Order: sequence, then structure tokens, then C-alpha cells
Amino acid sequence: MRSKLERIASRLVTSGPAERSCAEKKRELHHYLKRVTLTDTDNLSSYFDENGEFITHYGINNLFLKNRFPFALSWAQVGKYTPWAPPDQRLNITTEAITWNTLDNKVKYVQVILKGQVVEDLGHILIQLYSDNCFRCPDLEWPNNRKNQCIPKKEDFLSYTTDVISIVLSSVSVLFLLITFLILGVFIKYRDSPIVRANNRSLSFLLLVSIKLSFLSVFLFLGRPGDITCRLRNITYGIAFSIAVSSLLAKTIMVYIAFKSTKPGSSWGKWMGVKLSKSVVLVFSSIQIIICITWLAIFPPFQELDIHTYPGTIIIQCNEGSALGFYSVIGYMGLLAAVSFVLAFLARSLPDSFNEAKYI
Repeated sequence: MRSKLERIASRLVTSGPAERSCAEKKRELHHYLKRVTLTDTDNLSSYFDENGEFITHYGINNLFLKNRFPFALSWAQVGKYTPWAPPDQRLNITTEAITWNTLDNKVKYVQVILKGQVVEDLGHILIQLYSDNCFRCPDLEWPNNRKNQCIPKKEDFLSYTTDVISIVLSSVSVLFLLITFLILGVFIKYRDSPIVRANNRSLSFLLLVSIKLSFLSVFLFLGRPGDITCRLRNITYGIAFSIAVSSLLAKTIMVYIAFKSTKPGSSWGKWMGVKLSKSVVLVFSSIQIIICITWLAIFPPFQELDIHTYPGTIIIQCNEGSALGFYSVIGYMGLLAAVSFVLAFLARSLPDSFNEAKYI
């Protein structure tokens, strides 16, 4: 091999510029190169074709980090390229032999945008690979990690089984519901006893039942919201809580009137009786019921799908509908509680065995 190259070089050197042009030298070089065949250490032959192109195998090597401490690189052949083979057989790569510089030893997925293409919010666009077209996924769907398929978005709401807040709220509600059931059972068992009758039996029963409904209404706020549950949850809680506070208010008024009527010449005695307590509960509860019916008639609550707050997630929640209706229900409960507290505070020093306000 070396002697052949020396003869080629000697032949080219002896011919000066005056005898041959550069083009002639190139053709003569190709003439001699056509006869050259090289054999490497792997016993693979290489040669030049009629066009002077070097025909050989090309090895494809994988350079990878062998050690971090001490730092060391290594390489391994993972394939080869054969130019004279058929087009579909020229490139041969053993993918299993490749060492990728990733934790999971897998090739990373890389996606680029074609030059000149306008890219909108990638979170809502389905990008077709090897194409210059982008398609927006439907509102309730989201592209997968490879951005080549639309998949349903994840739904998020207060679940009974997965959310810690839901589990805590439901557990506390069940606990206090059982306590209320126990107290109500005691009142029912001893309903004809003097102590229960003196404690205004009907108001006590109504108060305990409304408290139970208030605890049960918590479950309307949990789980997947729907149009029906969205309408019922605030309405149920608002009415049940208003009945409970109205019962407390009626009991406080009865205690206050009972004490005032004991004074000589007092006109408070004519207000004493069961009708007064029932009227207080009926009037104040009816106001809340009217507010709730008006709210439902004008602009009731409904299910709402929030698809914009968190990308890839649908937050299923309740839209309160009329803001005025919602704040009217909440505001009336606050007003009723404030009035009840003020009257209870004024009656806290009255010497009655069943005056709950004396602990204020």
C-alpha cells in the first residue's frame, strides 16, 4: 500500500506545471486511486469508485460518561453506515446499545416550532409532528405530553374519598350529628318530665332538629357538584341555620319576658305563651325562606366548569348565580345571629335555670 502511494506521488511530482494542468493532474490521480484498495484492522476493505469517491464503512460511536468521580468518558460502537448498500439498509443502529445521558437512560423528546409559524398557547394546541399545522383541542380536552393527541382533562372537586379536607369535614359533621341525635333521644325519652317541659319542649325539639339539618347540609358541599346540589346546599344550610337561630332567639325572648312579667304591675305577662315563641320562629324563618325562593326564581346557582385557572385541569364548582341573593342569605343569617347575641347578652344576668345566656 505504501509503495503504491509513493509511486503515485512520484509520478505527480515529476510532471511540472508546464507539462500538465491541475485538471489533468486530478484525472491522473483518480486513475491511480481507482486501483487502490485499503484493508483496516477489522479486515474491512475500502476503495475509491470511478468518481474518485472513497467507498468505506462509517462506524457510529456513542460517547458517554463512564464515571463522574473520577471523571472519565468512554465510547462504544452502536451502528454503522454503508454507502453502497440499498437506501433502506445503509444506516444500521442498535438502539439498545446506546447510553443516553438521562436518569432513566431514555432519549428525551424534543419538539421545535417550524420557522415562520405562529405559536399560540401550547397548552391548548395539538401539534402534529412533521406538519406545520396546529390544532386547538376542545375546551374539555388537553394535549398529552408528546403534543400529538388530545386527552380528557383531569377533573378536580372536593371528593369524599381523596381530599383530606372533605374527610375531615365529613368526620366532624358525623361526630356532632351523632351527639345531636343522642341529645334528641334523651329529650324524647324524657319528654313528659318536668325539666323538659320547663325547658320549652317544642322549641328544644325544633332547635335540635334544625342543628341536625345544619350538620347534614355539609355533605351537599362535598362530592361532584351538580345543578341540583348547587341549588340545595346554600338554601338548605341557610334555612336550617335560620330556624336554629330563631329557636334560640325565641327561647331568649321567652326568658326575658318571663322575668319581666314577675314584677308587680308589669304588662309583659300578656306576651307570655306558646304562641309567642312559635310566632318568633315562624316569622324570622319565613323571611329567610322568602329570600331563598326569590334567589332561586331570579338567578339560581348552577354548576360551573373552570377550565382556565389550572392548565390541564377542570375545576367543577358551583356558581352562586345571583350575588345579591347569595349575600342576602348570608347577611340575614349574620343579622339574625347578631340580634340573638345582643338579646342573650342583655338577658345573661336573669336568674333562670334554663337561661343558656348566663354563660356569656
